[in-house]
Amino acid sequence: MAAGKFLVFEGLDGSGKTTQMTRIQKRLTSMGIESVTTCEPTDGPVGSLIRDMLEGRIPSDPRTIAALFAADRTDHLVKPETGVQALVGKGRVVLCDRYYFSSYAYHARDMDLKWIITLNSLNAQILRPDLNLFIDVAPETCLDRIRAGRHRLDMYEKIDILKQVRHNYFTAFDRLRDKEKVVAVDGNASEDAVEESIWQHLQPFVNSWMESEIR
Repeated sequence: MAAGKFLVFEGLDGSGKTTQMTRIQKRLTSMGIESVTTCEPTDGPVGSLIRDMLEGRIPSDPRTIAALFAADRTDHLVKPETGVQALVGKGRVVLCDRYYFSSYAYHARDMDLKWIITLNSLNAQILRPDLNLFIDVAPETCLDRIRAGRHRLDMYEKIDILKQVRHNYFTAFDRLRDKEKVVAVDGNASEDAVEESIWQHLQPFVNSWMESEIR
């Protein structure tokens, strides 16, 4: 059985990461490569609680939200049949919309980055991504896209917050550069151009996966 891959799509809200993840899955499917898409927060009990907090339906504290994200992430990884770890172990290519770098970037607004990394250390031990793809889009552009697509914004979707989150992403990338494989892609271009840029970075992974299948 070919070894699975775990590929994570990161970026600000409105960066187009979900759209690009869907496009890449279609491209993999056209090549006969079986892949699974997933996202965080999940649609499980903890993930649903997080969404209620982010949308203001339940009062919350930033420390509580950070801890819940870490817990939801662990559950996402270790479910016996459908967890990310199990799927990768079965040879699947798992494409994930957000992982722990999102926590590092968003929660470091309110807490020390080192604490958040430690909070997620168990998840990093369980499964590190083969590649973190960061789709870099100007915060102003992201906010315009969000406003055009939705009537209600969540607690993080404000221009000053988005600017800080982008800064935090790059701070975390630099701090973990010896442990994590990260590629930043310019997401300000057309969807087709962004997809092609992402694909160029994924090509070595795809080639090795297909070679493993042949063997």
